[in-house]
Amino acid sequence: MTPDIAPATLKAWLRDGQELAILDAREEGEFGASHLFWAVPCPLSQAELRAPLLLPRRDVRVVCTDGGEGLAERLAAVLQSLGCTDVAVLEGGAPGWAAAGYELFSGVNVPSKAFGEWVEHHYATPSVDAAELAAMQAAGADLLVVDSRPLAEFRAMSIPGATCVPGAELAYRVPSMLARPETTVVVNCAGRTRSILGAETLRRAGLPNRVVALRNGTMGWELAGFSCRRGREDRYAEGTPADAAATFARAQIFAEGVGVRWTDRAGLAAMQAEAGRSTYLLDVRDPAEFVAGHLPGAVSAPGGQLVQASDGFVAVRGARLVLVDDTGTRAAMTAGWLRQLGGWEVFVLAGGLEGPLEAGAMVPRLPEPLRPEMPRVAPDAVRGGRVAVVDLARSLAFRAGHIPGALWGVRTRLAALLPRLPAGRPVAVAAPSDDLAALGAAELRGLGLAEVAVLEGGTAAWQAAGFPLASDRQTPPDEACIDAHLRPYDRNSGIEAAMRAYLAWEIDLVHAVERDGDAPFGAW
Repeated sequence: MTPDIAPATLKAWLRDGQELAILDAREEGEFGASHLFWAVPCPLSQAELRAPLLLPRRDVRVVCTDGGEGLAERLAAVLQSLGCTDVAVLEGGAPGWAAAGYELFSGVNVPSKAFGEWVEHHYATPSVDAAELAAMQAAGADLLVVDSRPLAEFRAMSIPGATCVPGAELAYRVPSMLARPETTVVVNCAGRTRSILGAETLRRAGLPNRVVALRNGTMGWELAGFSCRRGREDRYAEGTPADAAATFARAQIFAEGVGVRWTDRAGLAAMQAEAGRSTYLLDVRDPAEFVAGHLPGAVSAPGGQLVQASDGFVAVRGARLVLVDDTGTRAAMTAGWLRQLGGWEVFVLAGGLEGPLEAGAMVPRLPEPLRPEMPRVAPDAVRGGRVAVVDLARSLAFRAGHIPGALWGVRTRLAALLPRLPAGRPVAVAAPSDDLAALGAAELRGLGLAEVAVLEGGTAAWQAAGFPLASDRQTPPDEACIDAHLRPYDRNSGIEAAMRAYLAWEIDLVHAVERDGDAPFGAW
């Protein structure tokens, strides 16, 4: 039986200097309503696939939590089935934590966003608001506007004239994009923190130009009455910049100044072999570069997103993080920020990508004993409505495109779909991975459906076969998207109010973190 621990015990564990992971079993949208500061979402619906990426070793100390509804116990059982040996459950979950007098947080990626606000205060990062930037553009000022978000977010909405240069690429790419030291560089994101971190990255990297953050990003731009562009693809030039050696030298000074260390392949192997310590190997390059070739065992963690959403990649406090890229600039800058975010030993791998590489995307796989044996069907078998389709993709991905007639659901919550499935018709389960689809199909079989199969390749295979997709921004409705913490522009109503609330939330994080007392920002 999994032991329970009191909130006071967990609070003490957070401060004892030993490795610790706090995993929240709820879906992301539920998690975003109220959670512990250092809790990491590990939704029960994906736990068998997600937990192995979050926990490099199975004997690390793990505490499972939830919203008090009993999901933590189920997550603990999954972790134990994966071989985890030191698992406990927080008594009362998040409500119990609050009842003990401790701070709860709303939102997602809270440590990273709070860190961004700390960076602005600590480094006095300069900024301009939307009206100032618009006036500068109208006056023909010498400007370079760079958007520090990934291309998919940039494509959805961008400032007129901006170029997409995601966070880890800024110190690596921007110097070669500038012909004059008089050019002012403006860094934006959707809200605040990636603008702040992006601008401060260029300042810490020694860029001689004036660098400012766009206060409140694209949200502030639209709230000020200006229009964003949609569907743009403007992006930095591919390839290694000519000044890569110079940008690395500056990044190295920044990283070493905040306590980042270096290791080689032998040192990495020794870390990974050491009992009782967790080591993450994180490749901070663009995902396409990772797919082209990466070190065996590395996880794709684009640097800007790694700093902005550290809890999406790293769950273990006190772990060692080893960052790698090809020329060193991106790894060193990312490492410098992670070191200041605090709570980890941070290294850059010297020699980068020397040695044998693997190609291809990182695809989480179920351990063999946990992989259900389920029949499989090809996309052609579900054409014409002969087979009902249940889709386990993220709700926002389902809205953007799904097999016509498919029903959206969350694995581990599929009983809610039973009344909507046509009686007597076979069911095929589509998902981003066949392993997740197999887990969903096994759950449906356990609910009494006799004819259930995995749709091989899911919606991607359907589309690749040339079959049409349906899209509907209203399905599932906002209130049903429990698997996602909706950003303001993901919503179907109340967008302006949500933008204002989000920006106010970001600004207030600094005060909530002070009350919580467990964020070691800057304590290298």
